[in-house]
Amino acid sequence: MLTSDFDYELPQELIAQEPPAERGASRMMVLHRADGRLEHGRVADLPDYLSADDLLILNDTRVFPARIQGKWADTDGTLELLLVEPVSGDAEAAPGESVWRCITGSGRPVRAGQRAVFAEGCLTAEPLAKNDNGTWDVRLRSAEPLMAVLERYGLTPVPPYIHRSGDERQTRLDRERYQTVYARETGAVAAPTAGLHFTDSLFDALAAKGVRRAAVTLHVGPGTFKPVKADTVEAHRMDAERYAVPQATVDAIRDCRGRGGRVVAVGSTSVRTLESVAAAHGGKVVATAGSSTIFIYPPYRFQATDVMLTNFHLPRSTLIMMVAALAGRERILEAYREAVRERYRFFSYGDCMLIV
Repeated sequence: MLTSDFDYELPQELIAQEPPAERGASRMMVLHRADGRLEHGRVADLPDYLSADDLLILNDTRVFPARIQGKWADTDGTLELLLVEPVSGDAEAAPGESVWRCITGSGRPVRAGQRAVFAEGCLTAEPLAKNDNGTWDVRLRSAEPLMAVLERYGLTPVPPYIHRSGDERQTRLDRERYQTVYARETGAVAAPTAGLHFTDSLFDALAAKGVRRAAVTLHVGPGTFKPVKADTVEAHRMDAERYAVPQATVDAIRDCRGRGGRVVAVGSTSVRTLESVAAAHGGKVVATAGSSTIFIYPPYRFQATDVMLTNFHLPRSTLIMMVAALAGRERILEAYREAVRERYRFFSYGDCMLIV
């Protein structure tokens, strides 16, 4: 299957650079898989398309301020780190020493053993070894817990298609809005963006309809933005992401199925978690934790997902391939063309699609 089969034309001005003025005010396209019919509405209409005993699966990962800017100790040269995942140590310990896998940005080549200073001297970094994928394992030392330092000095990592110039208003906006209202488990460097549309009032409306909810955790990594560079879909390899499914969620899914309800995955990361576990356990979702490299593309057969709420995704991305596996490639591409004609807002801060 060709990667170019998942291409579409998108005017740059439709890429949302900021969230809507109010959380939950986005538009929602509804794609009916049975006949390909499209409807246009708002996120607030979501309860109208769900039924009592349906179950929302939410990814409760929390984005942390994983970008931090500093200087090399021996020069005024700058070094920026994006902390991707911990290798060892405790980010909550004080004094803190831990090793993190990092993406580095520097005006000079990074070498093992160099020392850099961050956060007005509160944090030092020493690159240890370069990995095959270009990341570095970096030793971080701080007098106080690393997470406390990052909360004070770090920046929210936003996708490369959201352009930022260091404006303080946008920095504050991203800290608040590039985070779901139900975020709980710290560890992501990218938000599960379909969840950004939810508000307490929307949850109340869904509960009044009899829709239940449960959580999984998948710590979204920078690989979510990794382009598919191979000419064929099958040649692409996914980066690993850490996930966990609690027993309470397994019980909720079992109860939902027993009542004849549907499992409604909120976002691609919830789908990725459910399908990873089901693929490893004979089609069943069980309580477990692990690392997922699952790549979902047509003609994948879903084992744990019935309905999906998702944002609009980049051309040729693994995420548009996932939704094409659920709804059909031609129907997805036609829906995207319709979204362009109707001037929907695209990507992380944009509008969403409900696939039923």
